[in-house]
Amino acid sequence: MLLSRYFLPILKENPKEAEIVSHRLMLRAGMLRQEAAGIYAWLPLGVRVLKKIEAIVREEQDRSGAIECLMPTIQSADLWRESGRYDDYGKEMLRIRDRHERDMLYGPTNEEMITEIFRSYVRSYRDLPLNLYHIQWKFRDEVRPRFGVMRGREFLMKDAYSFDVDAEGARAAYNRMFVAYLRTFDRLGLKAIPMRADTGPIGGDLSHEFIILAETGESAVFCDRSLLELPIPAADTDFRSDLSPIVSAWTEPYAATDEMHDEAAFSALPEERRMSARGIEIGHIFYFGTKYSDPMRARVTGPDGQERPVHMGSYGIGVSRLVAAIIEASHDDAGIIWPDSVAPFDVGLVNLKPGDAVTDEVVDGLASRLEGAGLEVLQDDLDQRAGAKFATMDLIGLPWQVIVGPKGAAKGEVEIKRRATGERQALGLDAALARLVQGRAR
Repeated sequence: MLLSRYFLPILKENPKEAEIVSHRLMLRAGMLRQEAAGIYAWLPLGVRVLKKIEAIVREEQDRSGAIECLMPTIQSADLWRESGRYDDYGKEMLRIRDRHERDMLYGPTNEEMITEIFRSYVRSYRDLPLNLYHIQWKFRDEVRPRFGVMRGREFLMKDAYSFDVDAEGARAAYNRMFVAYLRTFDRLGLKAIPMRADTGPIGGDLSHEFIILAETGESAVFCDRSLLELPIPAADTDFRSDLSPIVSAWTEPYAATDEMHDEAAFSALPEERRMSARGIEIGHIFYFGTKYSDPMRARVTGPDGQERPVHMGSYGIGVSRLVAAIIEASHDDAGIIWPDSVAPFDVGLVNLKPGDAVTDEVVDGLASRLEGAGLEVLQDDLDQRAGAKFATMDLIGLPWQVIVGPKGAAKGEVEIKRRATGERQALGLDAALARLVQGRAR
């Protein structure tokens, strides 16, 4: 992709409305534009990151055995009246009325709709367990949207819903999602800590938030430092096996959000293991039993021939929020530092002298070879001073920069820079290609 043909509206100055690093850098890097309070247009660079995150979330959901569907953004108020949540949810719900005077709403979550879908088709325990998920836009009319997409009104979420014949099966479903979340966030370059959490308006009595530590976190969190050293479940984890030992290893050490904090239990830890910080929630999982299946009559016939309400859980990941969370965890004074797995492009290829025949030939040839090797390349062919080119590349945070100038091109050499470390190295064209391909494969 040629930068001269790409839509990348870089801002030189820090936007006054941006209160935290991720909001500031997303606006400056041309990833977003605010269209209303808490509502953003995602520009091309932002969309590429969003899609990379979405793909990893989808892969790990599929690996766990969840099945993808897609539900609409607009829901009937009647479903929410069945569950009893329509009047309880509060002003965060955007209530609307269609031309036929039917009460509708812009969905803030999908427990009611997925329960209605389930009860329409599933009758027997033999069709269980079942976990359905989708990745869809939601709307919650926050009283004070702030921090960019960290607390916006419109947001992209992955929400999954499990159905099981009894509490034992539901706990197994909960454990599968727990492990899937550990893997998902690790692949995104994040160290997420599962913490006991309040269930809020979703309901139920078992809930964990997945938290990353950050100074700009919305709430205080408290945990045992040993959690930072626990291994992430491997890619070959068998999700059909008993995952409770993994979940136990991650939940036995103390970890709680401020709503669930037990100061006495926390103080009982050795002082060197006590850690208190600010945290950003990036995922939340719930088991709520028959909270929705009872009032909405989502029932199956059990092995004993008797009808019973199914046991349910729900599992959310804030996909759009994750873009900001990754930036909060990975940036420096110059800009964003994307993990390889979600970077909008793998390589920023910088031509220091566009129009110079030898330099252009080396740049074009290297771009073709890199793309042929499966790397995504943003080729800076703009006629700008070198400092401006380097500043743009550092700001948008691509994992690798390849700098090509007339002197190096004449010798068949380029300079490569690793954005995360700042390490620079002059290499021949073949060696540079091999280094970049090797780096992307890690």
